[in-house]
Amino acid sequence: MRQPKKDQLQGTIDLLVLRTLARGGSLHGYAISERIEQVSRDVLRIEEGSLYPALHRMEETGWLKSTWGQSENNRRARYYTITAAGRRQLADAEEAWTKLVGAVARVLKLA
Repeated sequence: MRQPKKDQLQGTIDLLVLRTLARGGSLHGYAISERIEQVSRDVLRIEEGSLYPALHRMEETGWLKSTWGQSENNRRARYYTITAAGRRQLADAEEAWTKLVGAVARVLKLA
């Protein structure tokens, strides 16, 4: 039997963040979270306790890079951008997600 991925939710957060940054340019963490919530029509919400560790992990992995800047409310904030490695990971993650969604849909139709 094949083992499930270590943490499907972690992979989903990565996918959402990478896709958001690929479309939105450089954003700080709170703006990433807001954008995901807005685009999902308030269905998806990533809590700070999940988002910031994911951002740091993705930066350490080389999928994101960050710089310090001023936010809209004049606070110091770390702005994240996707790297070339992050774009490759995004393509892989989107492919895996599409396969997963297709498989679940097939099972639901049979059940």
